[in-house]
Amino acid sequence: MSSERLLQQIQFVLEIDKLKQVLRQSKILGGQRQENSAEHSRQLAVMALILAEHANEPVDPLHVVSMLLVHDVIEVDAGDTWSFDDKGYLDKEEREKLAAGRIFSLLPQDQAAPLRALWDEFEAMESPASRFANALDRLMPMLHNFHNGGGTWRRAGVTLQKVLARQSAISKGSQVLGDYSLELLEQARKLGIAPAE
Repeated sequence: MSSERLLQQIQFVLEIDKLKQVLRQSKILGGQRQENSAEHSRQLAVMALILAEHANEPVDPLHVVSMLLVHDVIEVDAGDTWSFDDKGYLDKEEREKLAAGRIFSLLPQDQAAPLRALWDEFEAMESPASRFANALDRLMPMLHNFHNGGGTWRRAGVTLQKVLARQSAISKGSQVLGDYSLELLEQARKLGIAPAE
């Protein structure tokens, strides 16, 4: 008979599988369908392994990967709040904290506590690893929008100024990626895919 511990672990694994049903605003590169939160987390984890050398301060790539793999598990309950959804941000923190409490508590306590700590670290953006993880989390949607001809920026009328304000946090985790994002936004302006106000 399976142990209670194993059953809790399996329950958590099955619960976070629901991230495959949480749709984000960005469409996959060159595709017609929206990306889901599971795909997003996986992409960021791979980016962390490849781009860790560009963090402002030395980071352990596996720590960043771990953080990125759990940073959106709360979206099973809270949903994905789009970066430019002012109304959605009004109760985002409250919704996400409630979701974190429920979802991480599915695990045995000795696993729940460290995974919740990774989520809290990501949200606080105080450690070098969390600042770098957040930089990647902001860079990837920008790459989607740029390489999809404006994507959600065009569809929702998001201006270059709003994108610049959102992307400014990239430099806090990686000046190299922050500079790259500014170059990309300048190209977007010239191409007319991120309209100025």
